[in-house]
Formats: sequence, C-alpha cells, structure tokens
Amino acid sequence: MRRVELYRFSLPMEAGVILRNQRLKTRDGLLVCLEENGRQGWGEISPLPEFSQETLDDAESATLGWLHSWVNGEQAFDCALPSVSFGLSCALAELEGLLPEKADYRKAPLCSGDPDELFPVLSAMEGEKVAKVKVGLYEAVRDGMIVNLLLEAIPDLKLRLDANRSWTRAKADGFVKYVAPELRPRIQFLEEPCKTREESRQFTRETGIAIAWDESVREPDFVVEAEPGVAAIVIKPTLVGNLQRCQLLVQQAHDAGMMAVISSSIESSFGLTQLARIAAWLTPNTIPGLDTLSLMQSQLVRPWPDSELPLLGLDSLDVVWRR
Repeated sequence: MRRVELYRFSLPMEAGVILRNQRLKTRDGLLVCLEENGRQGWGEISPLPEFSQETLDDAESATLGWLHSWVNGEQAFDCALPSVSFGLSCALAELEGLLPEKADYRKAPLCSGDPDELFPVLSAMEGEKVAKVKVGLYEAVRDGMIVNLLLEAIPDLKLRLDANRSWTRAKADGFVKYVAPELRPRIQFLEEPCKTREESRQFTRETGIAIAWDESVREPDFVVEAEPGVAAIVIKPTLVGNLQRCQLLVQQAHDAGMMAVISSSIESSFGLTQLARIAAWLTPNTIPGLDTLSLMQSQLVRPWPDSELPLLGLDSLDVVWRR
C-alpha cells in the first residue's frame, strides 16, 4: 500500500540576499514523503526565484498531479519541471534504497574577499583548500584585486569564481589585468565570465584562465564536450532535473576529462544534505559547492552537521496533502 505526504515550508533568509533582480526574504518550497511496504523516501522541491523556469505554485500543482497518480498505484513518470523532477527522483531513490547514505559535507566556502575570514575555515578543511568568490556584482577591477589578494595571501589556496555571465569582454579584460599571470593557474575555474559562450571561449583562450559552464548546462542546445580552457561543468540539480539526468551529465563530463561539480540552488538544510549524498556518490573526488546554509536563519527537518542554526520540524510545516 502506498501513502504520501506533501508539506510546504517558508524559511526566513538573512537580510541582503539578492538574486538577480529581487531580494529573497524567504526560501519557500515543498517536502514530499513517499511510503510503500514500510519504507519511506523524501525529497525537496524548491524552485529558485529568478533562476527556475517554474514558480512554486506551478511546482505544487505538478507535484500533486504526480502524487495522485503514484498513490493510486500507477507507474511513476518524469515531470517536465526540473525542481519537481529532481525532488521526486530523490524521494523515489530513497524509497528504493538507491541513494547512498554516505555524504560529502565538505564545501567550498563562499568568501567575501577578506583573507582573515578565510584562514580559520581553510585550516579546518581536509585535503585541498578550495574557496569560491562571487564576481561581477561590483566593479571588475575590484574583483580582480580581491582575487589577486586572496591568492597572494594564501599560497595553497585554489579559487572558484562565478560571474553569472555578467561581464562584457571589456570588463572581463579589466578583471584579468589585476590578477598576476603567475597566480592565474590557481583559479580552478571561472563560471561563465561573459554574456555569451563564444565570448567566454575567447576569454579563456586569451587569458589562460580556465572556465566552467553553469547556465549553459541548462540550455537545450548544450552538449558536454572537451574544449580548450573549459575545465568543468556545474550541475545544480534543482535547476537541471532528475537524478538520472544529473548522473548522465557527470559521466559525460568525466568521459571528456572535465570536472563535474554538484552545486546548491539555495536549498534548505534538508535539500543540502541530499546534495551532499549525491556528491559523495557521483563526484567523490570533487568538493561540491554547497556553502549556502549561512544565507538562512533556520534549518529544516534534517540538520547539516555542526550548524548552530535552529531546526524546524515537520510539526511546524503546513500540510498540503496527505493520503
């Protein structure tokens, strides 16, 4: 016999979290539970405003349709909405025992640009020291100076940079001028520096700074293939789709000699712990990009190790549907 539960959550964000054109005051989403033969499987469905193609209302409607079908014993089908497809595939994988429990709780810490803040975090990290810096929010020259400062101050540091396609070629060139050539090899990759893929390809050819595809991975015409200067693809499962799609992208990247990085779309602690398990399973040799919990004021149902944020339980959530 099958049973289902669907919950809705809303977690307050720290002040000042801005996504493209809007301030994110709460992180809203759904938790789904599937039960069959005494086993349970859970998933988080939380489309990200400004990035997901679907709204939360869209996701809830599609999820309810899927749950009605599944609980009546029908064959599970894949939903076209990426956040729904991913969350339901996680729930099914847990239910069927296919999602390993082992998790990779390492994370590339988000850095504001102050080396003093980064030293204690990096000293606690095991293995390679990798941090992430968002660039493109301020002047490109300022970004270049900060990146150069960090790499100079911490000799064993590697950086991942994310520009979100925000630079023109002129701005990207302004950034590069302030990063010493001898330090550039320690930039593990710069995600989509320019507004178009071709401009980003020109950037890596002319500067020697490796790039990664992020937004491109989610576009219909994207094909994973080895290219000069392209070091990685960034996979954000909430925006990409089901586990099978993520697994295929990882395999294609590895076959092409590229790194695949499992990355957050600002999921709750619940979703982040599942992403950590997916990263340990699919990309065990790569530090995932999961350092987003600090943007929230509370955790949800499943805690992230060593987080001091308060934990909200199921009893604090609204039940959308239960059967």
